[in-house]
Amino acid sequence: MSNTSRIDPAGLYRLKSIVRVKGSSSPIIDVSPSTWWDGVKSGRFPSPVRSGSMTFWKGSDILALVEKLSGGQAA
Repeated sequence: MSNTSRIDPAGLYRLKSIVRVKGSSSPIIDVSPSTWWDGVKSGRFPSPVRSGSMTFWKGSDILALVEKLSGGQAA
């Protein structure tokens, strides 16, 4: 997991800001988009919110996930 200091708990984030996609420099969660969506479907990763035709994740949900995956230690 990378540094989460760039995540605003009140912000909304697109998938390309969260996971490893071609051309991204440092993902917050180092998984592929397909692994991310599998995790969303299984409940391991947070559900998205939709605004029109766009899909976002809440910053607070991403921070909580990082905390959970790091065993309760700040990443």
